[in-house]
Amino acid sequence: MKSRRQSGVAAFVLACLFSVGPFGVVRAADDKAATPPKPDYSACKRADFRIVIDVGHTPEVPGADSARGVAEFTFNLRLAKAVEKSLKDAGFSQANLLVTTGKTRAGLASRVENANHLPADLFLSIHHDSVPDKFKAKWDYEGEQHTYCDRFPGHSIFVSKDNPHYTESLAFARQLGLQLKARGLRYTSHYTEAFMGSRRRQLVDPQAGVYRYDQLIVLRHTLMPAALLEAGSIINRDEEIALASDERTALVGAGVTEAVEAFCAAQATRVADQARQPPRRVEAAATARAPQQATPAKHR
Repeated sequence: MKSRRQSGVAAFVLACLFSVGPFGVVRAADDKAATPPKPDYSACKRADFRIVIDVGHTPEVPGADSARGVAEFTFNLRLAKAVEKSLKDAGFSQANLLVTTGKTRAGLASRVENANHLPADLFLSIHHDSVPDKFKAKWDYEGEQHTYCDRFPGHSIFVSKDNPHYTESLAFARQLGLQLKARGLRYTSHYTEAFMGSRRRQLVDPQAGVYRYDQLIVLRHTLMPAALLEAGSIINRDEEIALASDERTALVGAGVTEAVEAFCAAQATRVADQARQPPRRVEAAATARAPQQATPAKHR
């Protein structure tokens, strides 16, 4: 029974890899004249910029099952590899794919530790979404029973206020959301609803679809700007097919790459601006305070 299930799942995944589906994509008018020119990202030194692409979950704990029984880890790994290739093709030679093994807590700790030891300028964790069990219904696929929920399609992006670089994390997440939006992809707003209970999140950017999720270990304990992308809902039957297609993978890969370019250029410009600012007059003030500070120190 298990081998038949695995073969059916494999057939589905292979079919999706060679399919092009329209689900979840909002078509823009084919008007090239209306397409704005690409911004100038020349300040970004792509070869020097280091980004970690973290594959969510592990082979041992593969995350949620899709509507057709495919493990989330399979989707995460495929998309993360496509993002890594897109970045390297764009000149980001230090884009590193992070694949972790082990149980849940050990795997989370290992992912954070590995990312912090690289080190990196940016951390992006790739995931795919599901829903709480109360929203799932049952259906039969290839003679086997699975669960699905055709509500709540769309992606979502998360940042943690506890990350030491929260401002930069939010800046990148906003860029990513806007780049996905520009490519016709919609974010899901259901995380703002009261029916999500403990999984309800604060929407910090309604234009880009960025939420706060302060408790996420891979966001709060990484020592660089960090964001987590839920690329879409694999428990939604139509969106599952779209997420497995080359078309959607290419769209997300292009969106991530341009968001990284924009973030890299902005960071480089900020550093250059800071370097051009005259040093603050702190030496004279420190010298003036020195006698008052030295006297009581002798009595300690």
